[in-house]
Amino acid sequence: MKVSHFKMVNMADGKVEIVEGCHVPVLLPNGDGWHLAEILSIKDNGKPLYYIHYEDYNKRLDEWVPLERLDLTRLEQPKKDVKTPVKKGETTGNNAVSRVTNGGSRPSSPEREIYENGSMQSLGLSNSGAMKVHIGTCGAPFGNRKRKLDEDTDSQDAPLQPRQTGSMVAHHDDIITRMKNINLIEFGRWRIKPWYFSPYPQELTSLPILYICEYCLKYLKSAKCLERHLAKCLYKHPPGNEIYRKDKISVFEIDGRKNKQYAQHLCLLAKLFLDHKTLYFDTDPFLFYCMCEQDVRGYHLVGFFSKEKESAEDFNVACILTLPPYQRKGYGKLLIEFSYELSKVEGKTGSPEKPLSDLGLLSYRSYWSQTILEILLNLKPNESGERPCITINEISELTSIKKDDVISTLQHLNLINYYKGQYIITLSDEQIQTQERAMAKRPIRIDSKCLHWQPKDWSKRGKW
Repeated sequence: MKVSHFKMVNMADGKVEIVEGCHVPVLLPNGDGWHLAEILSIKDNGKPLYYIHYEDYNKRLDEWVPLERLDLTRLEQPKKDVKTPVKKGETTGNNAVSRVTNGGSRPSSPEREIYENGSMQSLGLSNSGAMKVHIGTCGAPFGNRKRKLDEDTDSQDAPLQPRQTGSMVAHHDDIITRMKNINLIEFGRWRIKPWYFSPYPQELTSLPILYICEYCLKYLKSAKCLERHLAKCLYKHPPGNEIYRKDKISVFEIDGRKNKQYAQHLCLLAKLFLDHKTLYFDTDPFLFYCMCEQDVRGYHLVGFFSKEKESAEDFNVACILTLPPYQRKGYGKLLIEFSYELSKVEGKTGSPEKPLSDLGLLSYRSYWSQTILEILLNLKPNESGERPCITINEISELTSIKKDDVISTLQHLNLINYYKGQYIITLSDEQIQTQERAMAKRPIRIDSKCLHWQPKDWSKRGKW
């Protein structure tokens, strides 16, 4: 295969030079209009193909396109002597928007997320007319809040700068990591089209299909190799301790130091569907919680999340992912719920490591909203008929959701109003019905009685 950095194309009025860095409108795959894209790479295997990134779209939508889908009449050459700034926030996460099997439909572009920040300390509930929650101002007042678009932060006025832990990879927006290097993977009974670059060995990136054992996550180059491997593979479930089981759902806890090879293989697999927030090979400081579906053939990996053994910021999740075949089935919220169940056992409030991906933010927003509204709807008036009161701290203690996340969620739902000198939250009948419908769509919940787990004290590194 010949790879070139430019291509001369004959047009009616002469020749047009197509080079890497050009911007050109590209016909969308469904034929629904044109969208401006940047050409990242060019290859010629008898017919030129162009690897393009759609402007303002997530990188998981990048693809190779033929010349016929480019509108060369509106081609823009790259600007000379101007460095392209590194783009921020192009990420994805745990709960994807579409199922991708056998080269199926691709995910839609992420929706814009609007939210705002504030500071409040206490709230109460009245039962007159629509449901109202009174907000006291024991701490800082609200004041004017600035809305933000398309930021993967939750509870800070300024965009959070990612703390460089083992879960964060320095994201150099270079041409190598911007391009998908694996065409297709076979994982169990699924064939899945990856979304992002993953640092698998280079000799495997030219294969039409990369085969991965669904039990030990070892990668192989052919179906025959996989067949021979499965005949002698000792795994039928992830290594480590099974700490939760109910019906067909099990969760295993894997120590990143004791099961280093499995943890590294898990990170490589996850990187295919996560952009910048993932682990590579320094897995020692982390625990991995793998959720599986059980059947007669074994335990099939559904998704996982990782967390630091010792987090100074009380992060209860570093990376979280639901594999594409199991997305939009409630497993994303189930993983999030499980992470907070662990925090309850630890007696702490937790929060995911920021910044969240676009889809991760949507999943967490949905979980936080449903969990907090469930608490509010279950509040009852006291014996004297007065409206009950509950503080932000009490909600945080009941749910193990960090106070900042509780506050930002209430603001995101646009429930906060100022009435007669105090802040109130008004839940309309429509919002109550929406909450009831949302809870009805979550038939799978974590049963705390089925969790058998004791937290360890990781303060001394020698215990790792």
